[in-house]
Amino acid sequence: MQSTKKILIIQGNPDNDSYSKALALAYKQGAEKAGHEVTLLTLNHLQFNPVLQHGYKQRTPWEPDLEMAWEKIRECHHMVWVYPTWWGTLPALLKGFIDRLFLPGKTFQYRQGSVLWDKLLKGKTARLITTMDSPAWYNWLVYRSAGHHAMKNATLEFCGVKPVKITTIANLRRLKKKQRELWLNKVTALGHRAR
Repeated sequence: MQSTKKILIIQGNPDNDSYSKALALAYKQGAEKAGHEVTLLTLNHLQFNPVLQHGYKQRTPWEPDLEMAWEKIRECHHMVWVYPTWWGTLPALLKGFIDRLFLPGKTFQYRQGSVLWDKLLKGKTARLITTMDSPAWYNWLVYRSAGHHAMKNATLEFCGVKPVKITTIANLRRLKKKQRELWLNKVTALGHRAR
């Protein structure tokens, strides 16, 4: 029997009536049914400026919603990022959320006089659930899965989150209702297994 986990679902599609929302709710339903403690953050419901206005030179104080989001990230065992792939990568809202929160001293820390860094989110795992209109093979062959690598390798694993698994739902605009329902069932099962 698996142990109970604290799971944080981050839904990054700014559209209130999106398939990403349905996927996030499906994962939540499966995880809660298995007894996990689940928090769902819908980014377009949070109040924050997504622009890191001074880069890393000067800290921009976090809005209350970002303070809350950081506490949820800090406390969770497993993160689930649900979002569409737009222009080969993340929606601007989700990118801004990461830019504002994933800061030196919070998620990573460069070592003095070294090219190495400390990964401050070690011990956490993640699942990416992303949709795209293009076929998966096209995203891999033409774009080299750039958005997947940005989230998995250059963001989450850079900060110590491991493993990071990826579920890609391709050809979304061509999927029939029954196919969409099958994907929702698969995502519910992922939630039940907290994977």
